[in-house]
Amino acid sequence: MTDAGNDGLCIRPATGADAEAMLPLIRSHAEYEHGRASVSEPALRSALDGSPAVLAAWVAIQDGEMVGYASATVDFSTWTGQPFLHLDCLFVRDCCRGLGVGARLLAAVRAHAAERQLAEIQWQTPDWNEDAIRFYRREGASSLPKARFLLPVG
Repeated sequence: MTDAGNDGLCIRPATGADAEAMLPLIRSHAEYEHGRASVSEPALRSALDGSPAVLAAWVAIQDGEMVGYASATVDFSTWTGQPFLHLDCLFVRDCCRGLGVGARLLAAVRAHAAERQLAEIQWQTPDWNEDAIRFYRREGASSLPKARFLLPVG
């Protein structure tokens, strides 16, 4: 699905060819959330273009410049017994926030989930990110109180 509006904004599926241009956005996203991105271009390219691809992603292009992205994977809930789409990332450059870019990226993610007959999308955002929380609630999402943990293996 490609979403090209009259406003010069295009939302389209990402491919491995987009990996190099996505990396600065991924790094900015990690920095914004007080983290560090360590993904390499070859790893991202492989995740997007593998057979089967392990990552679905969409990019937002405004006047020829990549200004945002969303990425997702299919996961399985043992509670519901159903697969769901895990929204790994949704990030829009600061200069383009509030202009509908995030909503259009999320719409592309929702369409992808619907095409695959997945009943829901799940994700998390830092509890301090009040702008994101307001955005997600405006889009109809609800939240669950949980803490996210990371356990290195090895």
